[in-house]
Amino acid sequence: MNIRRWVGGSATLPARVIDVSVTLLLLALLGGQLQTHVTQPGQLPNSWVTYVLAAAIVLPVLTHRTHPLLSASVALGALVAYSLAHYGPYPCINTFVLVFVVALHAERRHAAPVFLAAMAALSLAVWVQPDGITSPWTWISTLLFAVVAFLVGQNLRDQRARWAAVEERERHLETEREERARRAVTAERLRIARELHDVVAHSMSVIAVQAGVGHHVLDTQPEEARRALAAIETTSRAALTEMRRLLGVLRQEGEAHAALAPAPGMADLPVLLDQFREAGLDVKFTMIGDVPPMATPVDLTTYRIVQEALTNTLKHGGPTARVLINHSLDDVYVEVLDNGRPRSGRRATPAGETADVGHGLIGMQERVAVFSGQLSAEARPGGGYRIAVHLPLASEPA
Repeated sequence: MNIRRWVGGSATLPARVIDVSVTLLLLALLGGQLQTHVTQPGQLPNSWVTYVLAAAIVLPVLTHRTHPLLSASVALGALVAYSLAHYGPYPCINTFVLVFVVALHAERRHAAPVFLAAMAALSLAVWVQPDGITSPWTWISTLLFAVVAFLVGQNLRDQRARWAAVEERERHLETEREERARRAVTAERLRIARELHDVVAHSMSVIAVQAGVGHHVLDTQPEEARRALAAIETTSRAALTEMRRLLGVLRQEGEAHAALAPAPGMADLPVLLDQFREAGLDVKFTMIGDVPPMATPVDLTTYRIVQEALTNTLKHGGPTARVLINHSLDDVYVEVLDNGRPRSGRRATPAGETADVGHGLIGMQERVAVFSGQLSAEARPGGGYRIAVHLPLASEPA
C-alpha cells in the first residue's frame, strides 16, 4: 500500500477496517504471549482477570480516532492495574501502538497529553515489576520506544497535512487554469462575433442601399443600375473574403502555415470610404498625423469603429458624413459626424435595424474598453449624430 495514500486519508481500505485489523492482531499477539508465558518468581499466574485487563489494554485502539483521551485513559489505566498485579508478560508493545496511532490521527492538543501519560504509566509499570524481571535498560528502552512511536506518528501526521495542502493547491490551480481557459474562449468568441458583426453589418448595409438604388432606377437609368449591381458584386465578394478569413482562424487553429489575409487597418480606410461613397454616402475624411508603418491592435480597432459608425450613418443618418482621425505618438482620436437624414427623405426603419444599432454600439464600447479608452455617442443639437473615441496607445490590450 502506498504510504502517502494511507497517511493522507485516501487509503483503499476504510479506517474502520484498518483499526479492527490492528486490534485483532494485537489481541492475537498478546493472547499468544499469555498462553506461552512461563510465570517468573514474584509474578501471579494468569486468570480471567488477566485476560480482561489485556483486552482493556488493546481494545481502545478501536476508538482512538473519535475519543483519543478516553481511549488512552482506559488503556493506560488497565496497563497500570495489569502491572501492579504482577501479571506477565509485559504488554508494552500495545502501549507503543496506541501512542503511535493517537499521534497520527488525533490533534496535537490531544496527542501530547496522551504521550506524557503513557510515559508516566510505562515508567510506573516498569518500576513495580518484581526483582529480576526488569533492569535500568528495560526502563530506558521502554521510554525510548515510546518517544520513537510518538515522533513517527507526529511526522506522518505533518506529512499528511502537507500533502493535503499540496493537493488542495493543485486543485485550486487546476480550477484557475480551467477558469482562465473558459475566459479565453469567451473572449475569443466575443472578438470573432464583433468582427463578423462589423463585416456583415457594413456589407449588407451597402448591398441593401445599392439594391434599392438599382431597383429604383432600373427602367429610367440603366447605366446607374449597372453601377449599383457592380457595387453589390464588389461588396459581397469582399464580405465573403473577410468571413472566410475569420472562419479560417477557427478551422486552422494550431496550423503553423495558415494562409490568412492580414487584418485591415487605418491604411485601408481610403478603400473603405470609397465603398461608402459608391453606396451614396458623401464622406469627407481628414487625417492629422502619420499612420504608423506597422499595424497595431489600435489600428484594427480604429478601422472597425469608422466602419461601424459610417454603416449606421448610411442606414439611419444623412447623406453626408465627416471622419476625423488625429493620430499622435500617445493616442488616437476618432470622430465621425453626420447631419441627420432630411425629414422629407426620412424612411421607415425596417424591423431589426434598431437592434443592430444597439449591437454595433456595444461592439464599439467593447473594443474601446479593451484599451481603456473613452467612447462618446450622442445626438447633435442641430440634428445628426456624433461618435467620438479616444484610444491611448500606451495601454496594453486587456
